[in-house]
Amino acid sequence: MRALVIDDSRTMRSLLSRQLVALGYETLQAGNGQEALEVMDQAGADVPVLATVDWNMPVMDGLTFVQRVRTRQEWRSMSLMMVTTEAEYDQIVRALAAGAHEYLIKPFTPEAFSDKLQLLGLLPERAAQ
Repeated sequence: MRALVIDDSRTMRSLLSRQLVALGYETLQAGNGQEALEVMDQAGADVPVLATVDWNMPVMDGLTFVQRVRTRQEWRSMSLMMVTTEAEYDQIVRALAAGAHEYLIKPFTPEAFSDKLQLLGLLPERAAQ
């Protein structure tokens, strides 16, 4: 399975990628929403099953990215998880209404991240044991 990690922080991209690789994922990375759309266009039919999306990024923020993904038929099956410091209820509601499936507030534990993947049905079988 492939996952796309979208965050303007290299450190956060690295941390999330390491956690996903440990769970059996192949990861792609992008530093903002526009870059992520370009990565997805290049992926063609091999669209990642999951994108972790930061909210606050330059060029294109995470909410705009989620909205854009939901306009493209070929990407509608992708699970989107916001992973952000935005903790206000209104922000969570906006992200979910835009098409995000889950919302994880930074900082988080590896267990909380795995729990969200499990809720999405995206925790690989061997990691769930």
